[in-house]
Amino acid sequence: MENEIRMTFLSKRCNIVVIRNMIGAMIIENNPTITFINELKTVISEAITNCIVHGYQNQEDKYIDLNIFIKPEKIVIDIIDKGIGIDDIEQAKEPLFTTKADEERSGLGFTIMELFSDLLVVESKKDEGTFIHLEKNW
Repeated sequence: MENEIRMTFLSKRCNIVVIRNMIGAMIIENNPTITFINELKTVISEAITNCIVHGYQNQEDKYIDLNIFIKPEKIVIDIIDKGIGIDDIEQAKEPLFTTKADEERSGLGFTIMELFSDLLVVESKKDEGTFIHLEKNW
C-alpha cells in the first residue's frame, strides 16, 4: 500500500517518541517483521537525535522536516534540519565521532543508520543544515 506523510515538528526530544510510534502505525499494513519495525525506529531515532543534539545544539525552538514515502517495494524517509551542518561527513560517519565530546555520547549513529538501511545519503552544508535520505526495502 502506498502512502505519504510530510510534516514539520519542533526539535524537542519528546517528539522522537511520537515519530517512532507514527512510523510503526504507518507501515503496519505492509506486514513488516518486528525486526524491520525496530530497525526502522532505531534509524529514525538516530537521525532525529542528530538534528536536535548536533544540528540545533538542543535548541527546542527549531524545526525539523520529515517526509515519509511508503512504496510497494520500500520505505523512503527524508529528514532535514537547518542547523549548523556537518563539516566533514566522512569523519562524522566514524563509529565514535561526536561533536559533543564533553557529554556521554557514543557517536552520531551513522554506522547504525547504514547498517539498518538499504541506502543512506547524507548531504550537509556548514551553517545551512543537513539532509538525510534513507531507504529500507521490505
